[in-house]
Amino acid sequence: MKLRLKDIALGTAAAAVVTLTLLTPVLSAAQDAAPAVPPPSTGGFFPLKDVHRGQMATAWTVFTGSKPEPMQVEILGVLRGARGPGHDMILAQLHGAKPEYTGVVAGMSGSPVYIGDKLLGSLSYRIGQFSKDPIAGITPIEQMLEVRDLPVEAARTTLTAANADATVHADGMEFQAMETPLVMSGFRPEAVKLWQKQMVGTGLEMVAAGGVGSGSSLPGGGTMRSAMEAGVVPGSAVSAQLVRGDLDISATCTVTYIDPKQLLACGHPILQAGPVSLPMTTAEVVATLASPLNAFKIVNTGETIGAFTEDRDAAVRGELGAKAQMIPVHVAIHSGNRMRELRFEVLDLPALTPQAVMVSVYDALLETNESSADTSYHVKGKIDLDGYPPSPLDLWAAGSGMLPPQLSAAMQTGESFMRLYANGTRQGAVRAIDLDVEAIPRNLQVALEGARVVSGDMVRAGDRVVIEATLHPWQQPARNVRIPITIPAGLQAGNVRVLVSDSGTLDRTLDQPKMQARPDTLDTALAEARQLHPADRVYVSLLAPVTQAQMQGQTLTGLPLSMANALEPLRSGQDVSLSGESASLAGQAQAGGVLSGFQILTLHIDDGGGLD
Repeated sequence: MKLRLKDIALGTAAAAVVTLTLLTPVLSAAQDAAPAVPPPSTGGFFPLKDVHRGQMATAWTVFTGSKPEPMQVEILGVLRGARGPGHDMILAQLHGAKPEYTGVVAGMSGSPVYIGDKLLGSLSYRIGQFSKDPIAGITPIEQMLEVRDLPVEAARTTLTAANADATVHADGMEFQAMETPLVMSGFRPEAVKLWQKQMVGTGLEMVAAGGVGSGSSLPGGGTMRSAMEAGVVPGSAVSAQLVRGDLDISATCTVTYIDPKQLLACGHPILQAGPVSLPMTTAEVVATLASPLNAFKIVNTGETIGAFTEDRDAAVRGELGAKAQMIPVHVAIHSGNRMRELRFEVLDLPALTPQAVMVSVYDALLETNESSADTSYHVKGKIDLDGYPPSPLDLWAAGSGMLPPQLSAAMQTGESFMRLYANGTRQGAVRAIDLDVEAIPRNLQVALEGARVVSGDMVRAGDRVVIEATLHPWQQPARNVRIPITIPAGLQAGNVRVLVSDSGTLDRTLDQPKMQARPDTLDTALAEARQLHPADRVYVSLLAPVTQAQMQGQTLTGLPLSMANALEPLRSGQDVSLSGESASLAGQAQAGGVLSGFQILTLHIDDGGGLD
């Protein structure tokens, strides 16, 4: 009995498994008939001006294993300007049992196409979804060679990435770049979904099945191998690693061109980020999954052979033997007497690095048997930047909040990192991120229910006053905490407000909004990070009726009128804020959990104290 693709329903995961099972004998039937290697790039290049309808060509790609296999390509014509002004696309139809069965496959982008022994370009684009015919767009090699010939930068500055909308329209048809499927090895489904949510619109939200090899999964990438030793040729699969180590995120496409120093792959951008620095590895195709909706290659990443250094419109370029710049991350998770450590590295690219850090930390917190909806987390650590003392982290996430505690802890960590990493004035590299996480198997939410002055609200300057705060832990009886404070001897007679609060309220009081917000410098961001207060305490602050200023991450309280007048003209043009009250921390106590809430009390300073 002969089964055709249109007779197989692929709407469910079970059907996809059936399809893959049916595909296996089809793929292996012609395996032995394939030549050993595709034609070399040294045969020269086929000029775009000589391309016309009816020409026959050969494309090479890996369906299983690591050996490229040929498939027939029929040239249908040239779409002028289809990829943009002056950027043409060659339209072609694939022939042969495998491509006609699988269709155009994610991960196939970059597959080299030859007319005779001359390189024409790479398979790079497909027509929408559910297309019955395997019709693809070819990026001409002439445009890809422009990427090869870009000057190599001796020292790369901060890298940024634009959204890569690699969709082009021609004659009413919509061509989309063949997806670059990501392999996320070691990640739980919740972390994969978070990545996909963060990556919507970037072309990196598609996640396929796969795994990592023993070499590329090590921090540092293991031993570097030459492309010749690793058997990399045009048509071979290669991967770009965004995260490597105990966790791995890799994007896979196909080599179009290779010479002794570099290679070109994909035939379209991954993010069109320009200069990049990503580990480049070999890849083994375990299987090719056929589906009219979403056909893709299931791959294992392999050994490190260099680094991808350019991500451009027509291709990505990799330098053979080069070492990628990565950011080491160490996460130690303590739960009772047990400790679990993860060591991995993340890419150094502002458009993706904070998301990669957040998703990786989220997965690390999920990967424990003690993880539950009621678990709370205390994240301590440091972010080590070139040229600066390490910036400390002290974050709390309690269970049963609006977000899962693992996600809350990961998001807070990612936001703290992004404030420093994405700062426009940062020049040095991030040397490392080191996190020490305590997993506490209970909900540590604590609500501030009330506060009062135990000794009465009539006081004198210099007196010692006791503030009593009523704290209500999650599903436990309320308890009272007494916090002694001293009224400053120089405080004027009159009313003074007292703020009893959590850390967030205190931090916002000390850092008032600016009249004209401007991006903080790195020095300011580091200073503000050092001033943040831990969330597991209750704070008592005096709000004295004198001017407070906040500038360059520092809070100045109790300013004399002359200094306040001098700073007033700077409010609209510089990083300066002024407030009519000065907040000064007078006392604190352990809250026994993550406190939320605040209360305002009023003290009356009697004439018997203070300055007359």
